[in-house]
Parts: sequence; structure tokens; C-alpha cells
Amino acid sequence: MMKTNFTYRFYSLGAGVILLLIFSAFWINNKKTKNEFAVPELLDRNERITMGKEWDQVQSKYVSLRNQLLTNSNDHKAATSMAYLFIKEARITGEHGHYYPAAQSMLNHILESKDLDNENRFNALVTKAGVQLSLHDFQTALHTAEEAILLNPYNSQIYGVLVDCHIELGNYKEAVAVADKMMAIRPDLRSYSRVSYLREIFGDIPGAREAMLMAIQAGYPGQEETAWAMHTYAEMLMRYGMDKEAEVVYKTLLQERPDYPFAIAGLGKLALKRNEFNEAVLKLKDAINIIPEVDFYVTLAELYKSQKNEEALEKLKAEILTMLQDDSASGHNMDLEYAHVYNDLFDDTAKAIVYAKKEYQKRPLNIDVNRTLALLELENNDKEKAISYYKTASSTHSRHPELETIKTKI
Repeated sequence: MMKTNFTYRFYSLGAGVILLLIFSAFWINNKKTKNEFAVPELLDRNERITMGKEWDQVQSKYVSLRNQLLTNSNDHKAATSMAYLFIKEARITGEHGHYYPAAQSMLNHILESKDLDNENRFNALVTKAGVQLSLHDFQTALHTAEEAILLNPYNSQIYGVLVDCHIELGNYKEAVAVADKMMAIRPDLRSYSRVSYLREIFGDIPGAREAMLMAIQAGYPGQEETAWAMHTYAEMLMRYGMDKEAEVVYKTLLQERPDYPFAIAGLGKLALKRNEFNEAVLKLKDAINIIPEVDFYVTLAELYKSQKNEEALEKLKAEILTMLQDDSASGHNMDLEYAHVYNDLFDDTAKAIVYAKKEYQKRPLNIDVNRTLALLELENNDKEKAISYYKTASSTHSRHPELETIKTKI
């Protein structure tokens, strides 16, 4: 009897274990199916750039989109909206290493779908091309944009992406033609700003200023896009020696979008030009405390170098290299940035040329890349190569101040 009871309990236990294993396997498999589409997280903003209700709205939108995607991972519109949210947060927070891969994961998920209609494919491709531009993968961005425009040749946004691609690749005539089409479809902040870029490239500084002012006027005060246009305008003014006007723009910008880090850093750069070093340090450090923008660190390092503050300089140089490495690891092409850093901060012109030539291989017609190489070759005492790069850099009749510097040396 004892034997029979033992046998019964043994088999009951065995059956229970088997049922438990089957249930566990089903639960794990079911959980994996639900979680195989993971929505990247939304990082907290620095409290100084929450912009009141703006951050509340972003968080609310993120939660809503995330819930839609967890309910239906094939909600293509929600996934595209989430990618766009990540792109905007990358610009606002400077957390490029998190948000650009996050946006790409959303877009790749959409484009891998077998039941994707043309409208959602177009929206995903346009947004993906924008991410590729932000990562400085210009040729790939162009291919993506060209694929998108076949689906919808009447959309203003795709022409904006194509303008940017052609500008970065040095296809300036193509950029002008595409910009004209963009303006014909929808004259707004985005189209006016691109007209401004092109006018500056072709040496029309008054025209570039006029177009950027039109872009600013077409935007909403305080919004990030308008703030970026104002920052771009102020940078242009600084580039051509109109520092007082630039200061007015930055101060106005800070009234419309308080604690905007690019405006704070811009005021720091203006202080640096006036040799007000203490004020420049305060402004640049303030901007750095808000977002981790490499340019802020580089400008501060250049200041420390000019003041022979070796201890502070060496610390910043190490931080800058780490930031560049992190960006590169997340898919961000930083070759031109490396070139400037190695030349300006490390006094390693040979290494800077290596990085600049890597960028030149990707876009040999770009005037900024050629201008950089012309300057580097002059420092490397190779005037013949400098002249060759200068010819391309000046081919659009750009009035960039560095071109005058090169011209006097060759």
C-alpha cells in the first residue's frame, strides 16, 4: 500500500512538474513576444530646460505613444511620431548618443513591416533620412531621401531633407533647384532658413540675413525651431563681425526661451571675442551645465589654452575625446570634429589632416571640408595642396572670413 501511494505521488509530482514547465515555457514565450518590441526610454531633462508645460506635454505624449505601441507594435503612425519626439529631444537635451539610436530603432521597426502602406513608408523614410543627416551620414541620407520622394513628390519636408543632403555633399546647384521647389510648395521657417544657408554659401550675406529673418518671423517665439533659427542667425552675424547685433539676438532669444544653452554659450563666445575671459568662462560653464554639447567644451578648452591654464585644459581635452568617442560609438560620424580638436587643442596637425581627409573622401566637393583642409595644409607647410583645396573652398564665392586668411597666405 505504501508502495502504491508513493508511486501515485511520484507520478502526480511528475505530472505537476511537467505542467509547470509547459506553463513556464508558454509564459516566457508569451512575454518575449510582447516585449520583443521595446520602446526606448525618455530621459529626464535638465530642470532648466523643462520650459514649463512643454516638458509636461512631451512626457504626456511619450506615455500615450508608448502605450499605443505596447498595445499594437505595428501602429506605424505612433512609431513615426515617437521617432520624431526622440529627434526633437536630441536637439533640446544634447543626448544624441541615446536619442538618435532610439529614433532609428523606431524607424527600422516600421520599415521592416510587411504590411506597410506608401504613406507610412514615406513618413518613416523622410524621418530616417533626417536622423542620418544628424549623424553626418550624408550619402546614405541622400539615398533614403531619394527613395522617399518617389512615394510623394509633393511634400515640402522631403525637399528640405534633399536640400540639406546636397549642401553637405557639395552639390550646390542641385541644392538651389530643390530649395526652389520647397519654397514653391510651402514658404515657412524651414524653407526660408535653407534659402539663407544657400545665399551665404554663394556669398550673398545681406540676402542670407534677410532670408533668416523671414524664417524667424515665420516661427513661433519660444519654440525650439525658432530658437535654433535665431541662434543660427546670431552665429552668422558673429562670423562677419556684427557682434553687437548678434548680442541683441541672443539676449532676445533668452527672453523668449529662457536658459537656452546655445544662446548662453553664444554670449560666452562674444565675451571671449572681447577678451572678457572671466565672463566667457562663466557663460560657457553655465551652458555646459545645461546640456553636454561638444562645441561648448571645445570653446572653453580653447579659452583655457589661450590663457595657458594647462591643468584645466588637459582635463577638458580628456572629456572632449571621451564625448567624441561616445558619439562615434553610437553611429555619429565625427571625423571633421576630430580634425578641429586635434589641430586646435592638441597641436597635432598631422593627425588632424588624417581625419579631415577621411571626411574629404566622403564629400570632396563640400566647401567647408576643403576650407578646413586648406588651413591644415598651410599649417603643415604644404602650400601646393592648400591651393588645391582653396580653389574648391572658394568655388561658390563664399565670403567666409577664413577664406581671406588662406588667400593672404597662399
